[in-house]
Amino acid sequence: RRVHSLESAGVFGTSDWAQPAILQPALARHSLRKAGAVTTVVEAISELRMLAVTRGDYFHPGISAEQARHFLTQVMALNLDLLSGQLTEADRERPKQLGFIVQKLYRYLIFHLGYESLLDSLVAEVWRLLDQGPVQVDSICEMIGQIADCLYDPGIRTTGTADASRLVDALFAPTPGSGEDPGLEIYEQRLEEMDDVTLSSEATCFAHSMHDTGLASPYHAVMLRFLRRSHQDDLIPITLGLTMTGMDDFYCYTELVLALIDEAIYPETCQAVYGLTMMLERGSLFTPSVAQALWRQIKLPLSAETSNALQEAFGDAQPPRVFLLAGVINLLGQPLGVGQGNNPTCQSAIGLSMWASNEADYLLQVLAWAARDNEVLSRFEGQEVSSRDLEPGLIKGTPVDVDPVSLILIPHLDRIYGEMWRRCEDRDEDAHRWINPEFYGWWVSHGFRVVADVHSGEVRDYDGFIRHFYASYHPFYNGNMPLIHAQPAGIAVTDSAARFVGRHAITILRVGLSPRNEMRVYFFNPNNDSGQDWGQGITCSTRGHGEFRGEASLPIAEFASRLYVFHYDKLELGDLSAVPDKEVTRIWELSHTSWAASDEASSRH
Repeated sequence: RRVHSLESAGVFGTSDWAQPAILQPALARHSLRKAGAVTTVVEAISELRMLAVTRGDYFHPGISAEQARHFLTQVMALNLDLLSGQLTEADRERPKQLGFIVQKLYRYLIFHLGYESLLDSLVAEVWRLLDQGPVQVDSICEMIGQIADCLYDPGIRTTGTADASRLVDALFAPTPGSGEDPGLEIYEQRLEEMDDVTLSSEATCFAHSMHDTGLASPYHAVMLRFLRRSHQDDLIPITLGLTMTGMDDFYCYTELVLALIDEAIYPETCQAVYGLTMMLERGSLFTPSVAQALWRQIKLPLSAETSNALQEAFGDAQPPRVFLLAGVINLLGQPLGVGQGNNPTCQSAIGLSMWASNEADYLLQVLAWAARDNEVLSRFEGQEVSSRDLEPGLIKGTPVDVDPVSLILIPHLDRIYGEMWRRCEDRDEDAHRWINPEFYGWWVSHGFRVVADVHSGEVRDYDGFIRHFYASYHPFYNGNMPLIHAQPAGIAVTDSAARFVGRHAITILRVGLSPRNEMRVYFFNPNNDSGQDWGQGITCSTRGHGEFRGEASLPIAEFASRLYVFHYDKLELGDLSAVPDKEVTRIWELSHTSWAASDEASSRH
C-alpha cells in the first residue's frame, strides 16, 4: 500500500530501478542475495512494487501487470533454494540479518504469487536454455534439482507438471530400470540381471530421453560402460540413438569411438554422451585428420599447469585428462554450445565455435599445444606469434564458468588476439580488417565494412554500410547465394531500453526465410544466453523461427540495425542499388534511436 508513496518520494532516484521494464531477473538475484544493505533494501522495495502492479493495487506507467508478474516469477525461480527453509552459510552470515529479511520477502511473494506459476517459470527457463544447446549444463542440472525438490515436496501442491517431469526424469529416472533413482551402484546391479530384450528396451529409453531434452543422465554413462565391459557393443548405437549418418560414422571408426567411451564417459562426465552422439551425427570423424587428432588427444600428456587448472575447476572425481577429453567431445558435438562464461572473451569463444564447425583438426592442434606445452603458435602477416611470453589480454586470470577446452585454450587465444591488436593499433582503419582473417582462418571474407570512423567514432556512410550488407547476405539481393562459411561480425549491443551497452563479437551463420516466410539472420552469440532483449521490440529468438539448436535469429532489418562490423566476399557482391530505400531508412531509424542516438555527427551518406 505504501510502495506508491515511496516511489513518489524518490526512493529509486534516477537509477535503473526507476525504469522497471528494463530490470533483469538475474541482476535482481544478485542484488537480493549478495549486495550491500542499501542495494538489497531498494531491490526488495522494487519487488514489492512489482507485486502491487501484478495484483492491480498500483498502476505504473512504466510496466504492465503481465510484465511485472513475469519478472517476479523469474526472480522467484532463481531463488528457489529459499523454499527449503534452511539458509546457506553465506545468507546467514550477511550483516543486519539481510539473509533472513530476504527469506521473509521471498515467502511473502510466494504466498501471493502461488507455487504453480513459480514452477512453470522455472521449467520454461530451463527449456529455453536447453534450446540453445549449451556444452556447460551444470547450472541447468542444479535448476532441475530444484524442480525435483518442488515436485516431490508434499507441502507444495503442483498441477500440470508434464514438462517438469520430463526434465526431472531425464536426469534422475530416464529408463524403467532407473525409475525411482536407485543410485548408480544398484542400477549397475540391475543391468547385470537384465535379459537381452529388457536391456535393448533400456537402451532405447536412454536414447529417447537424451534426444528429447539434450541432457544425458549419469545412469546413461553407467549403461555405456556396462555395455563395454560385457562386450555388447552392438547396443551402443541404440543407446546413443544414432541415425544413419551417426551409425556410418560409428561403424567406420568403431575402434576410436569405443576408445572415446572408455576414456571419457563416466557419471561425472555424462553430458559427453550427448556430445559424442552429436559428434557422430555431424559426421565429424569422416575427416581423417580429425580422427587422427582425437587419437592423439586420448594419449596426450598434460602439463602440470593444465592438470592443476582442470582439477581446480572440475574436481578430482576423475583425472584431469578425462574432463578435458569429455570437453573436446562436447565441443565437437555442439560447436554452437560454447560460451564465454563471465569473461570478456567473445572473440576467442567464436573462434572455438568456428574451428569446431569448420576445422576441428586445427582446434585439436592448438589445444594439444596449450594443454601439453603451455604455448600456442600462430602467424600474423608472415611473422610467428607465440602465446608463451605475451602480456595478458582482456582476461587477466583463469577463465570463470567455462567448459574444459575453453579453460585451457582461451587464455592463450586471448593473448594472441591482444598481440595482433597491438600490432595494428596505429593503423588508420579498424584492426578487425587484418586480425580476423589471420586469427580465425582463410574462410573469413576479404571485403570489410565498419560503420564508424576508427578515430572519431562517427557513423559514416550508413546507407552504403547497410546496402553492402544486404547485397552480400540477403538472398534477394546477392543472387540467392548462400553463406558458405560462418563469418565473424561485430554488433552494437543494447539493453531492453535500447541503450548502448558495448560492442560484441558474434558469427553470422546463415540468412534465409523462416517457416513463416520472414527473412532472418541466424547467428551464434557466445554470451551464454542468445535470447536477449535489445529494446525497440527487438528480442533475439532461439526457437520457433527455424533455428537449429544453438542458433539465435532476428529479422534481417532488426539484426542490421545493431550491426557494427562485417566481412563480405568482394567478388560475389550483389547489386547495391537494388536494396530498397525504404528498408535502409527503417534500419537507419532503428539504429539512430538506440545505440547511435548520441552520435550527432553521424551521417547516412
